[in-house]
Amino acid sequence: MMDRNEPAEKAASADVAAARRAFYDRIDRLGMTPLWEVLGALVPVQPKSPVAPVLWCYDRIREHVMEAGRLITAAQAERRVLVLENPALRGQSCITQSLYAGLQLILPGEVAPAHRHTQSALRLVLDGVGAYTAVDGERTTMRFGDFIITPSWTFHDHGNDGSGPVVWLDGLDIPLVRFLDAGFAEKSAAKSQAVTRPEGDSLARYGNNLLPLDHEQTPAQPSKVFVYPFARTRESLLGISKSAIDAHHGFKLRFVNPATGHSPMPTMGTFAQRLPAGFSTRPYRSSDSSVHVCLEGGGRATIGRPGEETVFEFGERDIFVVPSWHALSLAARQDTIVFSFSDRPVQQVLGLWREERLD
Repeated sequence: MMDRNEPAEKAASADVAAARRAFYDRIDRLGMTPLWEVLGALVPVQPKSPVAPVLWCYDRIREHVMEAGRLITAAQAERRVLVLENPALRGQSCITQSLYAGLQLILPGEVAPAHRHTQSALRLVLDGVGAYTAVDGERTTMRFGDFIITPSWTFHDHGNDGSGPVVWLDGLDIPLVRFLDAGFAEKSAAKSQAVTRPEGDSLARYGNNLLPLDHEQTPAQPSKVFVYPFARTRESLLGISKSAIDAHHGFKLRFVNPATGHSPMPTMGTFAQRLPAGFSTRPYRSSDSSVHVCLEGGGRATIGRPGEETVFEFGERDIFVVPSWHALSLAARQDTIVFSFSDRPVQQVLGLWREERLD
């Protein structure tokens, strides 16, 4: 039986809704909007990242990277890079909402001219030999798996003295700097920097548990060590593999500025982990979206909630993304080493970072 008051209540409700819409239209013209209509999206119960899990298989995309080398020179492009765009963020040059990534190619005899910018950058060498990166007057030879940084506002150029193409992954904080409207850039008057220090100088001064006598740094300043050789990383991961294994990470280490113990760059954290053959990690999630690159071995990555998982089979040089607060578990087919980077240092300094170890 219909409640006698129901028609009146519906009419009153319709009147209120119409009054609200008229009110919203009036204040919209004044550049205002009601918080109560968007509060749930602005202050969610937990992160609801628009970022999609995605995998790039290097063997499938390599031919396109090489084709770019036939279409444009490194000098013409300034940086010959194919940007890895997250499918949920197309057109924004983002791999996550705070991070940029791309594959850079340099051919024999080429030089990517010197410039500097406020964005911090990392390089992870994936393919080929014979290239170098120069940072503030020091060159380093680029070898597979090496992790190289170009800190904010440091001049840097790349060249290839070898006989074949060289490809590396670029990772930058471009979206974060863009959000803050803090991007500046400057080209060098010289195509290549003058070498003022011998190769290995910064690693010898800052990378062996020793520092120059008067060297002082704050946590916000980037590392003076700008190359972290893969040979050393691999040695460290194998060295700790005799201890108990972490159920959620395997054997995992973070790269640091040896002078401070903080991240090599203030905006991006970098990590390396080893998974023994046949080992599977328990699910783990954290608030930082992360980009992962397999350097050795291969396996399976399961990303997301139970029943909503995305599963990727990955191998050497493959790249995959784990969005914020998405559970990740890794299963290694063989001995596997994975490099990753994220915006964790920013979240930590702001008191925002969280993690959860799941069963």
